[in-house]
Amino acid sequence: MKEQILERFLRYVKVDTESVFGVDKIPSTDKQFDLSNQIVEELKRIGMQDVEIDEHCYVMATLPSNVDHEVPTIGFVAHVDTSPDFTGANVNPQIWENYDGGDVVLNAAQNIVIKVSDFPEIAQFKGETLITTDGTTLLGADDKAGVTEIVSAMEYLINHPEIKHGKIRICFTPDEEVGRGADLFDVEKFGAQWAYTMDGSVVGELEYENFNAAYAVVKIQGKIVHPGYAKDKMINASYMAAKFINALPANEVPEQTEGYEGFYHLTGMDGKTEYGELRYIIRDHDMDKFKARKEDFLKLAKELDADFKGSIEVEMTDQYYNMKEKVEPVMYIVDLAKEALEALDIVPLIHPIRGGTDGSRLSYMGLPCPNIFAGGLNFHGRYEFVTLESMDKATQVIVKIAEMAAQREW
Repeated sequence: MKEQILERFLRYVKVDTESVFGVDKIPSTDKQFDLSNQIVEELKRIGMQDVEIDEHCYVMATLPSNVDHEVPTIGFVAHVDTSPDFTGANVNPQIWENYDGGDVVLNAAQNIVIKVSDFPEIAQFKGETLITTDGTTLLGADDKAGVTEIVSAMEYLINHPEIKHGKIRICFTPDEEVGRGADLFDVEKFGAQWAYTMDGSVVGELEYENFNAAYAVVKIQGKIVHPGYAKDKMINASYMAAKFINALPANEVPEQTEGYEGFYHLTGMDGKTEYGELRYIIRDHDMDKFKARKEDFLKLAKELDADFKGSIEVEMTDQYYNMKEKVEPVMYIVDLAKEALEALDIVPLIHPIRGGTDGSRLSYMGLPCPNIFAGGLNFHGRYEFVTLESMDKATQVIVKIAEMAAQREW
């Protein structure tokens, strides 16, 4: 499958599908349709059934069962959009066959290098076919690797009818990166009893715990006056924005936390004298700690507002919750994936996601949905990479889950 996987992935990542925050429509960017419409035609071409795309860019399709006994309908889900954290336009992927395990010069002219000293995990892929950016964009392996793997697995199963499987449903969603990928997901229409998102990182990852997540916008209104006549009149919103940032715990940020530790993450800001805006994501695995984080955030804004002659307002919305609560009662779906990994001699890496997937939301919508590796690393930036071998293994995992599910007594 490797040739098809590589061709498909390179074709997908060259289509700009960046989503954006703060847009009151789904998809947030119409260009997500550019890839989704291509995928629809591709699914029809390889022989998938019930292929459709709706007005909100959700793609669904069916691989019918080829057995005569009852097997639960399983789903596989990935998202087509890429993160707004870094540009996804004009992606120029580079292929490094038989990677030597050392530093990778992405862009000599701009001195952009993936250094092993900065990203030591890259060295483990020595000898594999490494796919990177040219240093000026993200790659889009998050989650076009997952899309590639699902389509490739479906094509393989269609071309190998000797592999017995039950009914399989697939869906590709928009706007996952801005926390809205599951907003308009029709679980009843999808019709699967459970699903897996192919949206994890390194080979072996199998996850059913994730962050509880909220998004907050801090709006700071100041007052602009000519600086030469500003005494006792000007109210500088940018100064207050800096004060707010510095008042949050300095060590509770992504770059200083790991495992189950939560954080506050400033994702963007705008500041002028008259108006400032801070955009945060708030994360914690533990629900009580998550609630406390939100309360502390709002309390800080209220306290600073009391001492501020302008005004400070916070708009906060929950994005998703820890899927663990919904998956634990049906742990056999995790066990099935774990056994599929082991059958392929892949060591299962079961740990919490320091993030979230569409599966987080879907689990609370009645579709339990653990997360499986897609193979990429260093998401959301110029140093993103994936290997062909990792994507090939993820594709094999999908096939193996489908095969093993048909062999079980349900």
